[in-house]
Amino acid sequence: MKELVNKLKGDRVIWSFVALLALFSFMPVFSASSNLAYIGHGTGNTLGYLVKHLAHICIGFLIIYWVHRVPYHYFRAISKIALPVVWILLIYTLLKGTVIAGANASRWIQVPFIGITFQTSTLAAIVLFIYVARYLSKTKEENEPFQTSLIQLWIPVFITLALILPANFSTTALIFSMVLMLTFIGKYPLKYIAFIIGSGVAMLAFFLLVAKAFPDSRFFSRVSTWESRIANFTTDKPDEDDYQIEKAKIAIASGKLGGLGPGKSVQKNFLPQSSSDFIYAIIVEEYGLVGGVSIVILYLLLLFRFVIASHKAPTLFGKLVVVGVGFPMIFQAMINMAVAVELLPVTGQTLPLISSGGSSIWMTCLGLGIIISVTKKEDEIAEEKLEKEKRKEALQRLIDKELAEDDVIPQEIYDEEPAYSIEDNSRNPMNAVLNK
Repeated sequence: MKELVNKLKGDRVIWSFVALLALFSFMPVFSASSNLAYIGHGTGNTLGYLVKHLAHICIGFLIIYWVHRVPYHYFRAISKIALPVVWILLIYTLLKGTVIAGANASRWIQVPFIGITFQTSTLAAIVLFIYVARYLSKTKEENEPFQTSLIQLWIPVFITLALILPANFSTTALIFSMVLMLTFIGKYPLKYIAFIIGSGVAMLAFFLLVAKAFPDSRFFSRVSTWESRIANFTTDKPDEDDYQIEKAKIAIASGKLGGLGPGKSVQKNFLPQSSSDFIYAIIVEEYGLVGGVSIVILYLLLLFRFVIASHKAPTLFGKLVVVGVGFPMIFQAMINMAVAVELLPVTGQTLPLISSGGSSIWMTCLGLGIIISVTKKEDEIAEEKLEKEKRKEALQRLIDKELAEDDVIPQEIYDEEPAYSIEDNSRNPMNAVLNK
């Protein structure tokens, strides 16, 4: 175990917080999955969901380990190459996306031959944040005109947002807000940011007008859901979302200070999406105010550690990557918890590292791996380079040894066959061949 820990590079505090959140997630997911178990196969046996969550967490930590060993500056070029690939995936999701049980939006694609569903918008967000960080760090000293930044920065941003918007408004709003925050930190001119905000509002208004003109189109089917959620949030009109919020508030009120105890939640049997979107309500019901506040504190401490990591990053690109990839995780967690207590309308955002779900956990772990890669110290980077050089030398010695063995021809090969020549002075010129 100690040897495994020694192989982990980067900020150990971030590693610790991530491990704590992941370990804590097992009990709430195991408890809250009973509703899915009854709906799925009628037995109420949640062991399968626990094993599935364990597999997702284990794969997630493998992703963190693999990614954190990659030098973070490699992601500069990767983001530029990956962005068009992400656009293709988003277009495919819009056209051929699937719907997961319990949700009402086609935000996932089915991975061929594996059967795993994957939410493309989560990958698109990470790639876009790194792309924006790359552009801001590249143009820090160049002071490019607005027309150039409009083409190289904002057009890719708006293309990505436009492909996510029809199926997921909350994710689009979160990504746009985080991009604006990133450009503000990267000292992009404020007057240009104001212009971009105005353009974004105008494009959203145009999208809504088109949706009103073509209400039956599948690309605008979610608009009515957005409108009803906002309207019901501001009024007392009952609907399905109000049912979810009411059950979540009952769960939170039932928890009181110390909670009902692990696995003793009642509202998990009535609350839709109790293991994902509303898992925070189940946590408070089972662990009380103490458990709910502890989760909030863990996320705030992780945010504080991200700030420290950004401050210590050796390059501007590294600083912006930590902010652009790390801060959205914390904001997503706060949005999830705010929805559970009815501070925000229902959005469908999961609780990072705690809610069940494969792609959300894996993409969170991908982002954490990139952040930890930025936090690696110079001596750790030097150690990795030394290990890489040793592996190259060992491989080269092995190749040289194999080549040397191939070049040496044993003397026995020459002794087995007598000397032979096709020259012959006999009368029959074929004797040389016949004798042979």
